[in-house]
Amino acid sequence: MPLALLALAIGAFGIGTTEFVVMGLLPEVADEFSVSVPTAGWLTTGYALGVFGGAPLLTALGARIPRKRMLMGLMGLFIAGNVISALAPAFGVMLAGRIVASLAHGAFFGIGAVVAAGLVAKDKRAGAIAMMFTGLTVANVVGVPGGTLLGQTVGWRATFLAVAAIGVVGLAGVAKLVPDLPRAPEGASAPGSTGLRRELAAFLNTQVLLAMGMTVLGFGGVFAAITYIAPMTTEVTGYADSSVTWLLALFGLGMVGGNLVGGRFADRALMPMLYVALSALTATLALFTLTAHNKPAAAATIFLVGFFGFATVPPLQKRVLDQAAAAPTLASAVNVGAFNLGNALAAWLGGLVISAGLGYTAPNWVGAALAASGLALALLAARLERRTAGAAAASRTVRVAGSAVRDGADDPRKDSGTVRDEGRTAVRTHSTAD
Repeated sequence: MPLALLALAIGAFGIGTTEFVVMGLLPEVADEFSVSVPTAGWLTTGYALGVFGGAPLLTALGARIPRKRMLMGLMGLFIAGNVISALAPAFGVMLAGRIVASLAHGAFFGIGAVVAAGLVAKDKRAGAIAMMFTGLTVANVVGVPGGTLLGQTVGWRATFLAVAAIGVVGLAGVAKLVPDLPRAPEGASAPGSTGLRRELAAFLNTQVLLAMGMTVLGFGGVFAAITYIAPMTTEVTGYADSSVTWLLALFGLGMVGGNLVGGRFADRALMPMLYVALSALTATLALFTLTAHNKPAAAATIFLVGFFGFATVPPLQKRVLDQAAAAPTLASAVNVGAFNLGNALAAWLGGLVISAGLGYTAPNWVGAALAASGLALALLAARLERRTAGAAAASRTVRVAGSAVRDGADDPRKDSGTVRDEGRTAVRTHSTAD
């Protein structure tokens, strides 16, 4: 794999760390700014909304900018946001810093996925995308627990300064290792307003929209359960509060494994990989309502939720790139925003069933239903694709047959040629008989 993928993975590691680490530091932040923990929770919600809105906005605004330069600018924005958060004198300023950092998230992953795919051969693109997303998954194994520990011992401000430092390393890596690729490889989309219009036109493609629907629903199912992992594992399973950290690390390990497996097999058989991953995720989330009552079984299920959940990420991202091949950049970035939209939707629905008094395991059923809906969209997309391919093949057959008929029946020269041949045959036969 090219070293440029390492630079992209480092940037992804920093982004993944800052996205999730705040969840472990909410009590410390709330105490310092004298706000409630639910109010401090806006640091998570605001970030997710910033990702969803920032992905298409910054990608569109950067339509004229070469991709390498755009990635460097996004990492600079990410660094600035984390420094603002670290030095914030008031809660509102910290929230603003979180939103600034989040604006870089979706565009970085969206543009980074296009760059990663362009660095390797066509049959290795999903693996390259998975390599970049490995930074995000490793962040949940190393960055989030490490950042939480640093924040609890030294102070939460040190965590955000450390994340900003990771961003500096990522920026340097992109500047040094990522080549100056054309803004739109293979002539797909030229800079300027024409390129932007072509990027927007990708959203008229039914298959692109279905792929994004799979992202929102299929992957969203993961966060219906994981958002409430702390109360579920402590109140239902019986784990101590201190166990939540290593349970989240276990979830992160599952993410790493699933991401690598998904990338490997998506290059060979993308849609079958999606069928398997979404089916297994649906079953695992449904079983979680039962395994949550047993410590070893719950731990194993948490790992599997991470594994099957992130096994969908490379094929989903590559599906969007394939279907929006003429203008992939904006579609790729919006699909990254769709992951966060799914997270927010799933967390909201999970909260609704808990508020309704259905218990802390009820979000698992919500997650299973969402994952099953994503699977249904995948099957629908494949069916429509087969129907379109069949219609195109039939149309080609009709055109070829029509051309053959015209060539054989409508050309008068062929008729006269046949008469001349028959005349010559008759003369030769008569001569032989004499």
